[in-house]
Amino acid sequence: MSEVPRYDVVVIGAGMSGMYLTYRLRELGLSFRVYEAGTDLGGTWYWNRYPGARFDSESYTYGYSFSEELLEEWEWSEHFSAQPETLSYLNYVADKFDLRKSIQFETRIENATYDEAQNIWEIRTGLSECVQAKFLITAIGVLSAPYIPDFDGIGNFRGGSWHTSLWPHQPVSFGDKNVGVIGTGATAVQMIPEIAKDVGHLTVFQRTANYCVPAGNGPIDAETQLKIKGSYPEIWKRCSETFGCFLHGFDDRSALEVSPETRQAFYEELYQERGFALWLGNFADIMTNNEANETLAEFIREKIHARIDDPKVAGKLVPMDHAFGTKRVPLEHGYYEAYNRENVALVDIRATPIEEITAKGVRTTAAEYEFDIIIYATGFDAVTGAFSNINIRGEGGQLLNDKWIDGPLTYLGLQTAGFPNLFTVVGPHNGSTFCNLPRCIEQNVEWVTACLRYMRDNKIERINPTVEAEEAWTAHVNETVEGTLIPQTDSWFMGANIPGKKRNFLLYAGGSPFFREKCEEIVANGYEGFEFS
Repeated sequence: MSEVPRYDVVVIGAGMSGMYLTYRLRELGLSFRVYEAGTDLGGTWYWNRYPGARFDSESYTYGYSFSEELLEEWEWSEHFSAQPETLSYLNYVADKFDLRKSIQFETRIENATYDEAQNIWEIRTGLSECVQAKFLITAIGVLSAPYIPDFDGIGNFRGGSWHTSLWPHQPVSFGDKNVGVIGTGATAVQMIPEIAKDVGHLTVFQRTANYCVPAGNGPIDAETQLKIKGSYPEIWKRCSETFGCFLHGFDDRSALEVSPETRQAFYEELYQERGFALWLGNFADIMTNNEANETLAEFIREKIHARIDDPKVAGKLVPMDHAFGTKRVPLEHGYYEAYNRENVALVDIRATPIEEITAKGVRTTAAEYEFDIIIYATGFDAVTGAFSNINIRGEGGQLLNDKWIDGPLTYLGLQTAGFPNLFTVVGPHNGSTFCNLPRCIEQNVEWVTACLRYMRDNKIERINPTVEAEEAWTAHVNETVEGTLIPQTDSWFMGANIPGKKRNFLLYAGGSPFFREKCEEIVANGYEGFEFS
């Protein structure tokens, strides 16, 4: 039998987290291997190639900050970069720092088992390979497990069909075709206006209307480019100070303490700004007080009505069943105007539910629709879904999926008790889950690699959180969200979009600054809450 390869570290995933881990682990001088299911790196930006895919955070706040040379060399062409440019950026980073040589592509990890006697992780791939590592780091993403509802007859459709995150790598021509899109979440909101421009007929099936706000995108001119390059220290500082590491931070005032005229003028000002200003730069109590939230929700409903020609269609697209911001707020680029086109139709599947996918298309309780292509914009089994696709076994053979059956249990969202030397970068209950991701990815990766350096320098072989620390952190995570309106709404934030998944808050609502401070405090106190051996 051939000898099993052994590394200091194995990393699962070569998206933005896995790429930065590759850079930092090499800097540490550790032996490691990164495994990626795709044919190339990029994670989200490799898989999601649907028309209109782009950032929801300003481009210049999204890239890596660790290299001044990289910041000087790269120029974003738009305020909200599109997927092809973003993937080009990640390829540029990979080439500049020679990251690919550490990554094995087209390799999906299926099993990871902790061997207590040897204090080693044994990892098996879908290619029947086996490797061992002292440390296992998951970098598998928040929205990386696509979900398609179990529609009756879904295998019977004779046309082309796919989930948005599994978009074909070859160009898709819509031409004179009839296309159906199921779903109107953030992905669909980006995609629908683009498809509508060049399609025979588009039918959109909507279950839940969303509060969509304009992204305010546009090209970055030469003067602005120079200003951005000269302002990176200020940009990073601003991001480090705000709740979600975006440029936008909450206003300390209450929406109810100002006059209606002042409030309306403030909403209008934020509506005209770029990005998440209306969500994350608003009055502090819009996410905690239903009355305050309703003043903003009604403002956005009026904006939606004003942009749609047909009042009946507008009525379907105006959300009335949840508070603003308690679901992921989609940024849009002409979304509502798409429904003014003669070749676009909207079907409310709450009123007329989908009964079956047929050989020809989609049948609801009211009609059957024939399509050449069906696109499933039906979301993801968020945060924990990607973990469910790997059999991860810890001490005593315990399966992580079993431990988390009633919801995730973690310490800092970075480790879970009973699974020694397993780090979950951008894991559940982690500060990076409700964040401008690259900003918090860097924090996660730097914390984990600093911990590995500390262990190496002090000849420590094993790290595992205490059950008490895990219970306290999980309780804290739940407390942070209980003071908000988020639990009032069924969303992927709460895991409520997946049938059979227990309803639990999967993210962290304490804010990025507090999370970062807590991580630093724990280290300063000798890695309080962790057991070393």
